Amino acid sequence: MEQTNRVALIVGVTGMVGVAFTEALKKPTALGGPWTVYGVSRRPLPTWFPSSLLDKHIMLDTLNQQQTHEIMAPLSSQITHVFWVALQVNESEQVNISLNSTMLSNVLNALTSSPNSKLSHVTLQTGTKQYLGPIFDPSLSAQLVPRDAPFIEDYPRLSFPNFYYALEDILTSYSKSLTYSIHRSSSIIGASTRSYFNTLLTLCVYALVCKHQNYPFRYPGNNYSWEHFWDMSDARVLVEQQIWASVTDKAKNEAFNCTNGDVFTWKMIWKVLCDTFGVEFVPFDEKEKFDFVDFMKDKGEVWDGIVEENGLYKTKMEEITCFDALGQVLKLEIQHVCSMNKSREFGFHGYANTLKSIPEWVQKLREMKILS
Repeated sequence: MEQTNRVALIVGVTGMVGVAFTEALKKPTALGGPWTVYGVSRRPLPTWFPSSLLDKHIMLDTLNQQQTHEIMAPLSSQITHVFWVALQVNESEQVNISLNSTMLSNVLNALTSSPNSKLSHVTLQTGTKQYLGPIFDPSLSAQLVPRDAPFIEDYPRLSFPNFYYALEDILTSYSKSLTYSIHRSSSIIGASTRSYFNTLLTLCVYALVCKHQNYPFRYPGNNYSWEHFWDMSDARVLVEQQIWASVTDKAKNEAFNCTNGDVFTWKMIWKVLCDTFGVEFVPFDEKEKFDFVDFMKDKGEVWDGIVEENGLYKTKMEEITCFDALGQVLKLEIQHVCSMNKSREFGFHGYANTLKSIPEWVQKLREMKILS
């Protein structure tokens, strides 16, 4: 692509990956740069957000077709790349399909409506539900048979509704006028109070509550996940892969897994979290029944006290954690590992050391005054 005046639109800019995008695109070394960076979010920017790195912030409910068209259509002659990291979550997968498809369609329709549209590439971030199915839909989850690990991009789709499939189909319908790339993450680690599935922040809040109240920091999963291999996706690696794909011809119209490229057991993660928060390591004992969701459900006031005592950015525990979803995921009896071979074969070699990146992100959350 000859064009050097690239204008990025990050949809979902205040989430973990949105924040990482904002920082990565404004680096002098950013691939394809220099970039002009616009960010979309439903709410005003939080005080911890690096707003000086955004050329324009757009507050917009992308579910609202009229509002999206009025705000986005005039920008269609400027925006060259869309980085889609937005998410709406409902326990019904059919509702997820409706909400997320509406958001993506509204934005793409507005940005391609003008004959002067400059939009050339869209990256879509999805995840391993591609291979697991709708694990959070109570009407479907018991029927699911996940693909074998390590998960490979060209596995056929599962025969269950999945909003990831719907979004991929929307993108391919635009393939005559623009290119796209699909990026399937594992559990994401990054720094934000505005991400729906925030594994790291959920575990950090849990650790701080246990430390504050002198409770044992017990593992909320099962013995299988404690002992077997898993992977994660550092937000910085996800962003690096998406920027790479957006300016690399070979990567156009392809789907890529995106993880850190290493594996771990949750036993290893638990030791890192104990060291990071100064809590005692408690070996997992399957005989001890522990209901994670029930244990945390009345701890909102404890969290309020921690926030107040330490002068932290004001958050409500219920809004920044996902105890129920995390508890379900950690009880899966599968090795949750993605193959990164395709990504490497196409020329992307980004990686992160998961056990090192967790304390780095906790430190970042402390600097942002989200954690103590």
